Amino acid sequence: MAKKDSYSESLKKDFITLFEILELNERQKHYLKCRWLDQILWMEGRANHARQRYYQLRLTTIIGGVIVPILLSLNININNKPSFDSYLKGFTIALSGMVAISSSIEEFFNYGERWRHYRRTTEILKVQGWELFELSGSYAGYKTHEEAFSNFAGNVETIIQSNVEVYVTNISQESKKQEQEKTSKL
Repeated sequence: MAKKDSYSESLKKDFITLFEILELNERQKHYLKCRWLDQILWMEGRANHARQRYYQLRLTTIIGGVIVPILLSLNININNKPSFDSYLKGFTIALSGMVAISSSIEEFFNYGERWRHYRRTTEILKVQGWELFELSGSYAGYKTHEEAFSNFAGNVETIIQSNVEVYVTNISQESKKQEQEKTSKL
């Protein structure tokens, strides 16, 4: 976790240093720090958390899903010791349950989709920032950062609003839909 924290801290430090040399007034610099950078750092953290959960759950499902059939196919008879056979059956049942739980949790929380969503939005926000810093892309027609800033702030707010709408309509609603489908099948 220290590596990710140090990356976030390094990113924050680098951007704040960059903000100070831009041709912006204090209110605009404050917006960059408290809105744009804050959103990037928050989404980076959420993306990392979702990725970590996604990998943990998917690997548990995949590895357990491979091991369970192998265990079921074993026909071990160690000197007619029923305790080992019972232990193996119990372990197989527990592992099967763990695979089912892991798969269900990932499906319910959609960690993979959350990870991709946050990463995509973070990168879109970073692109907007770098285009502003370099007065390139959609800010190429401006002579100063201060002139381009209003357009930049509007673009950032549109991205953030879109992010919220996509998250609410697609990701969180998908979880509710899946839960309803499971309930209706029972």
